[in-house]
Amino acid sequence: MGDHAVTVTDNNNHQSSVIQIYPLGSYYFGSKDPIVFRDETVADRVQRMKSNFNARGLRTCVQAVMLVELFKHPHILLLQVRNTFFKLPGGRLRPDESDTDGLQRKLSRMLSVNEDETDHWEVGDCLGMWWRSDFETLLYPYLPPNLKVPKECTKLYLVKLPASRKFIVPKNLKLLAVPLCQVHENHKTYGPVISGVPQLLSKFSLNINH
Repeated sequence: MGDHAVTVTDNNNHQSSVIQIYPLGSYYFGSKDPIVFRDETVADRVQRMKSNFNARGLRTCVQAVMLVELFKHPHILLLQVRNTFFKLPGGRLRPDESDTDGLQRKLSRMLSVNEDETDHWEVGDCLGMWWRSDFETLLYPYLPPNLKVPKECTKLYLVKLPASRKFIVPKNLKLLAVPLCQVHENHKTYGPVISGVPQLLSKFSLNINH
């Protein structure tokens, strides 16, 4: 255990946080019934975002960063939708729902057998926040000072995985383990949020367990 670790200390000689990463082979992957996607086109999604904003205001989304080991290298778990684009597991919060409760609910809906069991997801640090200035633009990792009413805020959270668990994925989604080195600054394939995750993880020590 832990025979592939690098310890990093900051300027105050405090050991930085350590993320324990376990082999992909120690996890079980199964399937369940497909989930229904509301958005058939980009125009449909934009219209729904406008309607929701008019009714509820700022849309807040939470997404999970989960790491596994494969070939002695850290990999991030991504969902592939319709074989076309990638996303981090997660989704929109309900009104008055906390970040932790909402992310646990979304992870259980997407990746568990029993959607009602939400407490087995260990939600850790908030890694970063991204903002959408209007309904059709990309997300940005800062809130422009001249923007008084953002339309969406997306928060990335580290979710620490145990040494083993079951992932039960809807049949119309794929859960893939992608090397961090492949994701890093690969905006064209993974978009600005996912491609920026390796930089957000740079403050942690990664302890790969075998």
